[in-house]
Amino acid sequence: MMKMIVAVLTVTVFAGSAFAAEVIEMKRGVSFKHNAHAEALKDCKTCHEKAEGGKIEGFGKDFAHKKCKDCHSEMKKGPTNCKGCHPK
Repeated sequence: MMKMIVAVLTVTVFAGSAFAAEVIEMKRGVSFKHNAHAEALKDCKTCHEKAEGGKIEGFGKDFAHKKCKDCHSEMKKGPTNCKGCHPK
């Protein structure tokens, strides 16, 4: 019984950490520091449709170039040029 409890807790911890990944590697060499953004913005709905986060519907090049660059410009923080996000 104790082994079962430990196994369930282990899976829960690792599953939770997978959903809240510190750095998400995206296409074209973009590294996104999710936890840093979540902490700075405090509201998941800034990017996500739901307050609890989850997949971003329509996420891709156009979304990122519009939403991310606009937010970085507005906050005067973060990269707004190509090499700022695409270092390679």
